[in-house]
Amino acid sequence: MLGHVNALGGHTGVFADLQKLQNGDQISVTRADGATAVFAVYRGAKYSKNSFPTLEVYGNTSGSELRLITCDGYNPATGEFDDNYVIYAKLIA
Repeated sequence: MLGHVNALGGHTGVFADLQKLQNGDQISVTRADGATAVFAVYRGAKYSKNSFPTLEVYGNTSGSELRLITCDGYNPATGEFDDNYVIYAKLIA
């Protein structure tokens, strides 16, 4: 899932606090059928956009996993974000 850290009008985006998630924190996702999937965070990582590990983040896993991805590393000189922050979580229920 992708989400912004900031929003229009200087507001915070849905993933503004993504880096506050810690190992063991749970994330609930409501599926299209109304069921809820629960994932447990096992890692967070910051990557430069120039060396983003596409296969590691988007590749196949041995079980059901979730990735939360947002921008990071705001560069005031360019007005852009130089990095991405990724949360890795495994399905637990």
